[in-house]
Amino acid sequence: MLHRRTFLTGGASAVALSSVLRHTASAAPGDAAYVMGYFTESPNRVADRYALHLAVSLDGLTWTPLNQGNPVATPTAGTGGLRDPHIIRKQSGGFAVLATDLTGTDFTRQNQYIHAWDSADLRSFTGYRRLRMHSMPTHTWAPEAFWDPARGQYGILYSANSGGRDAFHVNYTTDFVTVGSPQLFFDPGFNVLDGTVHTHNGVNYLYYKSFVDGRLYGARSSTLNPRSFTTYTAGVVTGGIEAPIVVKANDRNEWFLWGDSFSPVNGELYAWRSGNIATDSWTPLTKDRYTQPLNAKHPTICPITRAEHDNLLSHWGAPTWNRLKSYNYPDHLIRHQDNAARIDPYPFDPYQDSQWRLVPGLASSSGVSFRSVNYPDRYLRHSGYAITLAAPDGSATFNADATFTRVAGLADGSWSSFRSHNFPDRHLRHAGYVLRIDPISTASDRADATFQVGY
Repeated sequence: MLHRRTFLTGGASAVALSSVLRHTASAAPGDAAYVMGYFTESPNRVADRYALHLAVSLDGLTWTPLNQGNPVATPTAGTGGLRDPHIIRKQSGGFAVLATDLTGTDFTRQNQYIHAWDSADLRSFTGYRRLRMHSMPTHTWAPEAFWDPARGQYGILYSANSGGRDAFHVNYTTDFVTVGSPQLFFDPGFNVLDGTVHTHNGVNYLYYKSFVDGRLYGARSSTLNPRSFTTYTAGVVTGGIEAPIVVKANDRNEWFLWGDSFSPVNGELYAWRSGNIATDSWTPLTKDRYTQPLNAKHPTICPITRAEHDNLLSHWGAPTWNRLKSYNYPDHLIRHQDNAARIDPYPFDPYQDSQWRLVPGLASSSGVSFRSVNYPDRYLRHSGYAITLAAPDGSATFNADATFTRVAGLADGSWSSFRSHNFPDRHLRHAGYVLRIDPISTASDRADATFQVGY
């Protein structure tokens, strides 16, 4: 959940990974890819879509949004919107999808229900329903499910305010249709939010956001019984982060902790790495290591097989646009603003300013030209060595100015650089955050001229 500081502190107030998991069951043999579910927001509310979006990844770092970044499922009852989706693979096969029943940012709203769907393959969603979790005069936020083998049931974990503060409650179910009565699951004596459960080697881990100091914390227990967890970490990060996700590599003992910023104004996902979840040792990942799906908020991540990954990509399709990340400023993207080209820190609005279609070069089909998504009649071209966004005038000069040869990244061969078609001794680079073409000679120049083409 986001933007709850004022409401909760009256009683109270991170993307990366090599491989992933958001529920307690371990990745199944054969899982070799990942699916992310999320809703979207952006600083000026341009991207606000309170519905289920999906993205896929083979490495858990590089995400491909599906369905052109549009929703794949939207609630039809309750508030008509969702936040904080969760995807869990069911023991019997297929998936269940849960979500907070809330659209927008009215966090004072009481709601005892959550959204639920079934899905055989995440290509279609059936059996839409709302589940009533309790009768308390409060909210039901950030539902997550985990399998409890000792009970032979799933636990649905969520945040609700009882006893004057937010704590985690749980309802048990075998089918995500009929749920048992709520039980208090975790209450450390202060407001907590966004619980996520992960099990490894017989130990159960519960990560959560504390409103005492704004940090993400981890607790653990030898059982999944309610009120059995004891905090074992000193707090991973200070203030402004929530929605933890604990994820484990499918093929090795490496973990990642994701966190989400409170506000769409700073709407970013962050990530930390650990080589041993049993110890309190998390190291932040830099943003050259991962790229979040565009405008993604409070995500869920579930391991899937390579076949499921390929089927999702085939069914929903990859975007027809790209975003380009700066090598030496990896939190910055190439964008246009007032017809000038520059790099700016993500996120920003209009977010479409950073979306490009890399089309065959206007002067040579062996090159590429950058066509704007939100101004499709305009292309990036150089003029006086500065890069601008302009509409073609039909001249050979414009076509040449707007054409670049894509080559291996000058600072990192796994990234990309772009050489000017008609000034082949010059490459596209940023200088003072503004794009231009220049001769490249120093290591700093090479870093300025290297970009990652992604989504």
